[in-house]
Amino acid sequence: MTNSLSQAAGESSVPRRILVVFNPAAGRARRSRFERIVAALRGFGCAVTVVETDAPGHAETLAREASETDYDVIAVAGGDGTINEAVNGLKGRNLVLGVIPLGTANVVADEIRLHRSPAAIARTLAHGPVKPIYVGIANGRRFVMMAGAGFDANVVSKISLGLKKVLGPLAYVWGAVRQSFSDPFADRDIVIDGTAYRTVSMVACNGRRYGGPFVAAPGASLTENAFHVVLMEGRGWFSVARYGIGLMLGRISMWSDVRIIEGRDVKVEGGGPVQADGDIVTNLPVRISMDSEPVKLVYPV
Repeated sequence: MTNSLSQAAGESSVPRRILVVFNPAAGRARRSRFERIVAALRGFGCAVTVVETDAPGHAETLAREASETDYDVIAVAGGDGTINEAVNGLKGRNLVLGVIPLGTANVVADEIRLHRSPAAIARTLAHGPVKPIYVGIANGRRFVMMAGAGFDANVVSKISLGLKKVLGPLAYVWGAVRQSFSDPFADRDIVIDGTAYRTVSMVACNGRRYGGPFVAAPGASLTENAFHVVLMEGRGWFSVARYGIGLMLGRISMWSDVRIIEGRDVKVEGGGPVQADGDIVTNLPVRISMDSEPVKLVYPV
């Protein structure tokens, strides 16, 4: 490669060759913004190739098959679900991941504090430093930000794509309110690094943020090789409301029925769905562990 990953490890001065994987489901208004970002990238001297996804899972295939000879960066233009697909396709690859936030929720972009203006996004992809981040695995499926079971995953399983398009991130808020009146709030047996716990809902956080700008695990970091597992013991709509307020205030970890346990290996028993990065990826029982292979990510300049 003429523009090697070692050259990209710091702030890059060599024009990068970027494969942009664009999810057209982002909509017409976001397409206009996307085109401004691509134009700005070319203005920075980057060689840009754009490929659109045409079905769920296509971004994973594109990332898996992208030429390491022809490209330095795979920039994902979409939401966290499209990023998740690309991260799974990048397993075993020596390509760098970039983020162009266009989706319903853009938790990864919030986590790395990526400024949302087209010029800032393009500048980051063109010149931003590359840092290794650790990702998790849930029953063999990689994820970047979080994996959850219990009430958390039950909410995600009931939210339709149409509702997300209409309400955006508020779809998850509405889904949580609706689910709070019907969820069984069943107890879950969880083992974190060999220690047993019993709780109602859990989220293994790989970063600080959850559902967008909300902070669920204040001490977590993508550059740390461990999860901060949020255990929530409350039941019913009142507990859900308290947790929602805690998330909005960044203080959920202060509630007496919430515990945060640091660990690298999490096992959850029982039945029901498991969500990762905002999509259902598997079912209980699940083993959630840290992947031994970091992902290289372009950070803001």
